[in-house]
Amino acid sequence: MPLVSVVMPVFNSAATLGAAVRSVLTQTHADLELLITDDRSTDSSMELLREFAKQDERVLPESAPEQGGAGRARNLAIQRARGDYIAFLDSDDMWLPEKTEKQLAFAAEGDAPLTFTSYYKMDADYAGESTDWVPNGRVIRARGHVDYRAMLVRDYVGALTAMYDRNVLGTRLMPEMRKRQDYALWLSIMRDGADARGLAEPLAVYRAQQAGSLSSNKMSLVQYNWALYREHEHLSVPRSTRALAGAVWQSLRNSRI
Repeated sequence: MPLVSVVMPVFNSAATLGAAVRSVLTQTHADLELLITDDRSTDSSMELLREFAKQDERVLPESAPEQGGAGRARNLAIQRARGDYIAFLDSDDMWLPEKTEKQLAFAAEGDAPLTFTSYYKMDADYAGESTDWVPNGRVIRARGHVDYRAMLVRDYVGALTAMYDRNVLGTRLMPEMRKRQDYALWLSIMRDGADARGLAEPLAVYRAQQAGSLSSNKMSLVQYNWALYREHEHLSVPRSTRALAGAVWQSLRNSRI
């Protein structure tokens, strides 16, 4: 059975961290390691992680040497990974119990080194566990096949569902960017010729604002996406403009779900 390395960055996440960690530990595919980097939290996140590590040897927390943001925290975890696959989950989201098992089978059947799935959205104050989750109508649907050209127009890959095959792609780190590091990683993988394939079944749950809200974080994607297109992907101004329009449209559309 392949070993899956689950990468989780943490910063002041004590309120939601427990449910996120348990959603990994209750996976039906049990051959995994949970690599957590605490980005110098000031709450009880690290204490909670140490308790999990005492109870389950698959939980491997580590403190970042200095605060560097989610992208750097993820990279520190990736560098410790031993798995055949690298998967991602943030400390306020959850996986449904069969996520890893079904996604591994999907990746093997389709010979796909980069895969992702559909996922549900939950309200920010949801206090349940992944094993308690009742499917709702708030679903971000995964596109079946995404290549580099399509990915430039829209980020189709939900980071909480992404998984890549290290045996095929090697160890891929996220670019050192303040935000949108995950999008930049998927683009770099696809630019090198590996398309992504999406599994239609929702297998994760994303903690979001209420349907219809438009947070300042969504508005900030304009400047960060523009920097990504121009400085990381080296797109022309016209191509960057088209890509940015697609990204804004996607964010507005998803905010209504």
